[in-house]
Amino acid sequence: MLTVALLLILTITLIDLQVPHSVHLGDLLIMVPAITSWYASFRVTALVTIMTVWALMAICLVRNSVNPPQVAALIATSVVVTIARYLAERRQRELVQVRAVAETAQRAILPPLPRRLGPLRLASVYLAAEEEALIGGDLYAAVRTPTGTRLIIGDVRGKGLPAVAAAAHIIGTFRDAARRLATLPELAAYLDSSIRSNAPEVVEPEQAEEVFVTAAILEIPDDEPLVQSVNCGHPPPLLLRANDVVTLEAGQPAPPLGLGALAQTTYHLDTFSLRAKDTLLLYTDGAFEARNADGAFYPLAKRLTPQNYCHPAAVLDHVRGDLLNHVGGRLGDDAALIAIERQPLGGTPHERAIG
Repeated sequence: MLTVALLLILTITLIDLQVPHSVHLGDLLIMVPAITSWYASFRVTALVTIMTVWALMAICLVRNSVNPPQVAALIATSVVVTIARYLAERRQRELVQVRAVAETAQRAILPPLPRRLGPLRLASVYLAAEEEALIGGDLYAAVRTPTGTRLIIGDVRGKGLPAVAAAAHIIGTFRDAARRLATLPELAAYLDSSIRSNAPEVVEPEQAEEVFVTAAILEIPDDEPLVQSVNCGHPPPLLLRANDVVTLEAGQPAPPLGLGALAQTTYHLDTFSLRAKDTLLLYTDGAFEARNADGAFYPLAKRLTPQNYCHPAAVLDHVRGDLLNHVGGRLGDDAALIAIERQPLGGTPHERAIG
């Protein structure tokens, strides 16, 4: 970068000294600091600025003539572009610091799930629709209990910081209540009540009545080859087993969490088989509602070709790459996915205690 600037200065200076005095090619020196400031650092820009002024003064001394407007224009332009470059670098440093803090905060709210919980192997991925964001209104969490693992995946209505705040509240409430409440219907009812009670503290008061969360709450016992779930208006899980992809439809879906007071809500408990080596895929609507350039939705279940994945992370790698390829690299809505693989029952005590 500095070499290019020096070559420009040297070339313009030598040519100017060779042409007649009536031709002032030294005026072109004014472009060197401006061009340098586009791609070089403040220090390099300042150095080029000084050398450019020296080159013009050398031309004036050799020619024994000084053009005050020419010198003044070069100095003024050089000072302006150097200051502008300094301010741009300072602004860039501030943005890097802000992004680092935001990234830390977002990862604290929604950290990746552990790769192993009891007899389960897990993987999670979050695809944020907004630029520079890591998370939005989608959420997931997993908690170990004395008898198994409880999970939640959900999607908060809305976007931006209010959705993030609501998601953080739900995750914290779930982590606390999942260890205390005996059944999933009780847990769902508690989450519904907590959202309604705390919505005014999480979002603006006028938006409190509009806060709700579609969610699937699951429990996978350590000692039984099954999964139990309560579905609150959320897309059903997909089960990968051998050469099949099965949609686990809820028998009686409940309203989204936060809307339980609108009707007499009963949280129905569904039970499905989950055998060793089965893989369960949980996802939010941003995954299957993603559209390509022709407006076609992403056919998640059809594109999820069963195969011998070495780990749940491999399932998500496949889905993530295929999904982003479908939409051309950028989603219109956040998407969260969890892949869970059941290991054979009766592992070692150490394996069953992980989490």
